[in-house]
Amino acid sequence: MDLGEIRKELDAIDEKIVALYEERMKACERVAEYKIQTGKPVFDKEREEAKLKQVTSLASNQFNKQGIGELFEQIMSTSRKRQYQLLNSHGMGGKLSFEPVDALETKDAVVVFQGAEGAYSQAAMAEYFGNGTNNFHVDTFREAMVAISQEKADYAVLPIENSTAGIVNEIYDLLVEFKNYIVGEQIIKIEHCLLGIPGSRIEDIQTVYSHPQSLMQSSRFLNEHKRWQQISLENNAFAARKVAKEQDKTKAAIAGAYAGEVNGLTILKQGVNHCSTNSTRFIIVTNKNIFTKNAKKVSVCFEIPHESGSLYRMLSHFIYNRLNLTKIESRPIEGRNWEYRFFLDFEGNLLDSSVQNALKGLAAESIDFKLLGNY
Repeated sequence: MDLGEIRKELDAIDEKIVALYEERMKACERVAEYKIQTGKPVFDKEREEAKLKQVTSLASNQFNKQGIGELFEQIMSTSRKRQYQLLNSHGMGGKLSFEPVDALETKDAVVVFQGAEGAYSQAAMAEYFGNGTNNFHVDTFREAMVAISQEKADYAVLPIENSTAGIVNEIYDLLVEFKNYIVGEQIIKIEHCLLGIPGSRIEDIQTVYSHPQSLMQSSRFLNEHKRWQQISLENNAFAARKVAKEQDKTKAAIAGAYAGEVNGLTILKQGVNHCSTNSTRFIIVTNKNIFTKNAKKVSVCFEIPHESGSLYRMLSHFIYNRLNLTKIESRPIEGRNWEYRFFLDFEGNLLDSSVQNALKGLAAESIDFKLLGNY
């Protein structure tokens, strides 16, 4: 046989496979109708494992056994997704636990941020909520989460990711621990400035204060002034406040222009950090499970079984529902070596049927699923 004849044979076989696949999916739709009537869950792990064992036993060799196993895993995965669609279309997708609102209530809102006056978190707060917002600051991220949980504040502004330094691990862990939800985000460009008291000059400086990361990000500039003593502090805002309090023209802080403005300092040099594209993404968090009707991003987290293919099966819900996955991160699960919790961002709104279908599948097939917010 020549190649053309073999391809014709393959085409004929493929037509039979397609016809049998459609026949199988119709049968699966009848299964969904039964589950709608009886309330049985879509995902039946024991049944699927037994089915895989049965079909792979029919293979003539080990190579085909592996291939048939992969094929039927995909077929059953697609079947589940169709069943989730049918359940949702019958109003059995589960009640949406998040309430849609036209806009966030910001009038007379109290906002908490971590750090001192002049911190980048405060700048993000002012950018998102506007100047004059009723606010207070705390020393730690946990204290900010506690404040909104106890309704001492309506919203918290927290940094979750820096474009050069990566994610803020503690924020991800706190989002799992607390029943607080993301309702907004604000991106702030990080531009470090050399700040001194009014009347000081660069030539006067002998000591520089800043966060260790900011000192590192400004190392090229600082290397031009090797005689300066570099002292690390807890954050940039504290550094600016220290310089303002001591009123010593030989001392300077590396911090943002906002910190200089708040503390009455002068910018001696702007943009001392060597990465001009450095930005930090802040999230707006509240203890209310709400989302705005024009929200465009969904954040979720979940654990999965520690077994081959489990992450692939979870990600297939995004592919099948044509959702654009924009971010995936993992964090180790405390007390369970080499097991991880995954955090994902994807485009969509909780009112979209495709998002509801995906969330239904994710929640049913994962461990400890949590919807972190739609914003």
